[in-house]
Amino acid sequence: MAQVNCMSPKNADIKTVFANGIDIAYKEYGNKEPLLMITGYSATMDMWSTQLIDQLSRNYRVIVFDNRGMGLSGTTDDEYSMRLFADDTAKFLEEIGIESAHVLGWSMGTNIAQELALNYPEKVRKLIMYAGECGGGEMIMPDPEVYESLSDTSGTDEEKGMRFLKLLFPPDWMEENPVIEEYFPEITEEISPENVDKQYNAMQTWEGSYTRLTKLDIPVLIITGTEDVLTPPENSLFLAGQISGSWLVQMRGAGHGAMYQYPLEMAEVISCFIEASH
Repeated sequence: MAQVNCMSPKNADIKTVFANGIDIAYKEYGNKEPLLMITGYSATMDMWSTQLIDQLSRNYRVIVFDNRGMGLSGTTDDEYSMRLFADDTAKFLEEIGIESAHVLGWSMGTNIAQELALNYPEKVRKLIMYAGECGGGEMIMPDPEVYESLSDTSGTDEEKGMRFLKLLFPPDWMEENPVIEEYFPEITEEISPENVDKQYNAMQTWEGSYTRLTKLDIPVLIITGTEDVLTPPENSLFLAGQISGSWLVQMRGAGHGAMYQYPLEMAEVISCFIEASH
């Protein structure tokens, strides 16, 4: 693939645009075809793997942003929902002048991406779901203790951070890679526990996409880690079975944080999928 100069994730300017009644903060890297990346539950745009962004921005215009109420983006009194997040995303694309983009969702971001693709099909060229599930009664839930840890917003920032990291990575991988700073980005944005709770409620009340998945008429790539305890990999197998012609990539030994463990491999898979003719 052709190499182009791109701005390092650490140096990208933070921009803001008003869309769907709120200010949405975002960053851009690289150029060419747009690749919109939608982050997950309680996450901010600075949580994306910097190595993944570095690789992808050599060939694409990578756009990351803070979901409603997270980090530097604004919020309203509206009840949070996957549809509202998708509406925010659609309006955001319009306001920054992008008619359509490849869309990559991570975890809860795959729920938003599905709603975006189903309700605004003209805006999504190709859909990539990393650590995804369909929600609703068909979702395969993580173990109860995992879900309890995920929803726990108590303790200091350090305690919350360590709880989160233990959910992202397999224990043996963390033991072999003890220097977190080598693969996990520096988090500078803040999130409010109140808005995290609102996101949690949005996940709980989402009716899911099971009956609508067959309506997806775009190329779809599904990526899962075989050791993912937050979104069990069986969910991705289920998605692949429901979406005709979809690609399924299982990353051996990877957890929910596969993009930190194997950023180069993930970038290669994503680029291969986008460049493939369907």
